[in-house]
Amino acid sequence: MPMIKANGVQLFYELSGPTGAPVVAFSNSIGTSLTMWDALAPALRGRYRILRYDTRGHGRSQVVDQPITINDLANDLLGLLDALAIERAHIVGLSLGGMTAKALASSAPDRVLSLTLMATAACVPNPDGFRERAALVRSEGLAPLVDTMRQLWFTPEFLTSAPGTAAPILEAFAGLDPAGYAACCDAISRMDLRPSLGHIRAPTLIIAGRDDQATPVGSSDDIAMLIPQAELVILPKAAHLLAIEQAQAVAAHLLAFLDRHRESGHAPGAVSFEAGLLNRRSVLGEAHVERSLAQAGTFAQPWQDFITRTAWGEIWGDERLPWKTRSLVTLAMMVALHREEEFKLHVGPALRNGVSRSELQGLLLQSAIYAGVPAANAAFRWARDILGGDLADDSTEEKGKETDR
Repeated sequence: MPMIKANGVQLFYELSGPTGAPVVAFSNSIGTSLTMWDALAPALRGRYRILRYDTRGHGRSQVVDQPITINDLANDLLGLLDALAIERAHIVGLSLGGMTAKALASSAPDRVLSLTLMATAACVPNPDGFRERAALVRSEGLAPLVDTMRQLWFTPEFLTSAPGTAAPILEAFAGLDPAGYAACCDAISRMDLRPSLGHIRAPTLIIAGRDDQATPVGSSDDIAMLIPQAELVILPKAAHLLAIEQAQAVAAHLLAFLDRHRESGHAPGAVSFEAGLLNRRSVLGEAHVERSLAQAGTFAQPWQDFITRTAWGEIWGDERLPWKTRSLVTLAMMVALHREEEFKLHVGPALRNGVSRSELQGLLLQSAIYAGVPAANAAFRWARDILGGDLADDSTEEKGKETDR
């Protein structure tokens, strides 16, 4: 597991994307884990390097049952950046993650390229509520809070229309360590970041949900007034976990904001084997890549070195094209060249890079015009081999056929 010690705490993290691209670091809300960004991350894949981690006491990170502050959590993130040799990053946080992000941006401004704050607050109007919540979970666990979180985190419409999305988030919440969750509740109850917000100089985007009862729009208004030149976006039909409920809208606003404030990119040129290997693993998956390398043998090892450095390092490492675009281009070329093995290899990664089954269908239909009906006919068959019968259903479970590339 990718664990790293930061600020004296073992943190679970994931780092993926082109090795030369700007880093976007995501900090999760209280009661969730890095998986809360699953629907948002594909929009950035290939254009930015994505760092996600579990806040201490959450997910697979270490539980530290002792009093902590929001500044401690900010130092956790700062320590993580240091341990990964990341000099500067775009910081994105929701709820508790937004509190962590604000504390980091005010205490270490030289490390923050931009700041995106979602569904968060600078202080809480009722600190006793969080103290009471901490006492409750320490004595009874998190199960008594599940129904409350269901109503706070999602709108009724989302709970009805997407029960399969909300259910695992709530199930994971119920399984959290009570001590880690309670420590963060106590930290929120003691928090008042308002005096430091005026010191933030990073370009700042604030995204609020119109239906958020946990951190109402007024909380975001207050932050926007205190951070110089902050932008505020209010999303309709969005409660607290808006990065899940309105992932597409949030991704559009976030990507546009990041692109306005990104450092200039360029083709990476000569890339090390290790850098290319990171990109290759990010796209194709660790298990597949390790199997390919293990099976290469002495004769094929130079070939593995070549494609890792060139294809995965220089080409997939060039952030000028997002990985979603590269996936679509790759699939289109494989259809035109009738490369069944390579097409099947890239279907699963394309979906992870944000290509929907509907978009895949549109690509194959267009390929009939420009590559010929027989080529498209074969590609529909290959896609069905990998994804199953209903290609219009984005919930269809992937089926894997892999090659040694």
